Amino acid sequence: MSSEYEQQQSRLSSEQAEQPSEEPWTDLELTLPHNRSPTGIVSFVECALVELTHEDVGAEFVSTSVAGTKRTQFIAVDDVGEQFQKRYFDERLGWHETTVSREAVREELVNRLSRSSLNRTSETPSTDADTFRVKPIHQF
Repeated sequence: MSSEYEQQQSRLSSEQAEQPSEEPWTDLELTLPHNRSPTGIVSFVECALVELTHEDVGAEFVSTSVAGTKRTQFIAVDDVGEQFQKRYFDERLGWHETTVSREAVREELVNRLSRSSLNRTSETPSTDADTFRVKPIHQF
């Protein structure tokens, strides 16, 4: 015969199993400008790269200016996360795709996410903020 405590634990376990757990990559989103330190940016980018390697997700950086919207997407193309597909979209030029190394992705993301708000002062006030987010590949 089960004790009341064991029955409660069993009920809690089944309730938790029914609720979808939040994916670890859902919090990997950043809007520029931000107040993260340079070390915090590197750590953030490393977390994103780990998720890109181990989950069915990609990273997207969206930049808007008076010249239009530009999107840069990164998707791991191997299981070890050493090669990534880089997709770049410019409203005037269309899509361009290439394969880049993990180091190149890391460097590009750290540089883009480290930009200060001073780089955006020449833009019009109605321009949307630049954003970076990790999301399921099927949403690209």
